[in-house]
Amino acid sequence: MNMQVGSLEQLASDNTQQAEQGRLRADAQRNRDKLLQAARMCFAEVGPDVPLESIARRAGVGIGTLYRRFPDRHALFRAVAYDVVREVVHEAHLALAEAPNAFQALARYMHHALDAQIGAVMPMLAAQIPLDDAELDLLRAEGMLAVQKMLEAAQQQGLVRVDIVSGDISLLLMRLTRPLPALMSIDLDPQLAHRQLDLVLTGLRALDLAASMPLSGSAHSLAELRELASAHLHGAAAGLASASDPGSSAQQQGSD
Repeated sequence: MNMQVGSLEQLASDNTQQAEQGRLRADAQRNRDKLLQAARMCFAEVGPDVPLESIARRAGVGIGTLYRRFPDRHALFRAVAYDVVREVVHEAHLALAEAPNAFQALARYMHHALDAQIGAVMPMLAAQIPLDDAELDLLRAEGMLAVQKMLEAAQQQGLVRVDIVSGDISLLLMRLTRPLPALMSIDLDPQLAHRQLDLVLTGLRALDLAASMPLSGSAHSLAELRELASAHLHGAAAGLASASDPGSSAQQQGSD
């Protein structure tokens, strides 16, 4: 009997410990989520050099909590980038599955991407994240495929003009997501962005192209834009390396 009582007491103790561990894990996850959201907003509003103390303060946690989750600034950069892309890719799949037609799926996706601030955060962090991040690249490719699928389906259904490419969608989000100057309040800025996105979506609708204004400039897919951006980053990095090498500069002057 005593052995049975002891076993029950041990079981109750184990259950209590498991519940406490579960609570601590849930608390840790909530703090991580709050930090990622705060960092996303700070990066969009201030830039990648925003003080980490400001991010922790906005998340409502101590700076020690931030460093326990992200040991340095670059770890935070990567975590924010992955979190933003993962969220937007997930929404793209939901929009495809749940929206009544492909145009509404595209509209729903773009409004969510606007809220996620992907168009402001990812270009800002591009130079801070290794170009050979296989996990992030795989997620990006999944998102690109989903956007392409939405756009092509909307065009096949006669709902979106046929001269639009996936790169147009990405660049529109970048231009609309960036915060306005400080003249606008933090609350008003996203409201205006969604209103302007509705105007843009009206322009995406299929019309008689002969009677509408043709699009100027060249069309680039998302994959082509990534290649152009990568080439630009490599060129900029090479230029900085050359400028910071006195020997290279002296050698060039000598050859002149």
